[in-house]
Amino acid sequence: METFEKIRALLAEQLDVDPAKITMDSDIMSDFEADSLDIVDMVMTLEDEFGIEVPDDAIENLRTVGDVVNFVDSHQG
Repeated sequence: METFEKIRALLAEQLDVDPAKITMDSDIMSDFEADSLDIVDMVMTLEDEFGIEVPDDAIENLRTVGDVVNFVDSHQG
């Protein structure tokens, strides 16, 4: 579950959200009022933090925190 912990910390910092409110089921855009710029920032941070590439067509599928965790887990070396 450490991927979730890392992503939760990153999202909490980037979106100024209480980490306790971030769950696997949280919808990043509707629950945290993130906009497309926030999503781009999140993706760039994920790429740097986890050493992965997030293709543009995958970004639209990263709606919930769980989606992000699963994507990162399946793309890490």
